Amino acid sequence: QVELVESGGGLVQAGGSLRLSCSDSGGTFSTYPMGWFRQPPGKERELAAAISWRGGSTYFADSVKSRFTISRDNAKRTVYLQMNSLNPEDTAVYYCARGARYSDTYQVPLEYGYWGQGTQVTVYS
Repeated sequence: QVELVESGGGLVQAGGSLRLSCSDSGGTFSTYPMGWFRQPPGKERELAAAISWRGGSTYFADSVKSRFTISRDNAKRTVYLQMNSLNPEDTAVYYCARGARYSDTYQVPLEYGYWGQGTQVTVYS
């Protein structure tokens, strides 16, 4: 069974940076698009960033564009979310998710069927 485990969350001052990691223990990692969702308290979950299965294409929500970078290391079976210039609006639980194998529709939220447990990111002023 697939297992996604996020790490790297924590408390950070506004303007600072964090890097989240998600390790995938199942499947052939390189064949799946990967995404990072986030859910602020009391708000709906949104797709913040995603990366295609080949790693050549990425997606970013308008709210994080130019500040976040998504990347993957298939040898380490890990996807990363580098978050720079953080602000309090970025405070949320961040979830790693896996899309459909060989799918090129990684930017569509319904694409994702497997989820990690989430990691908390809190940004203070």
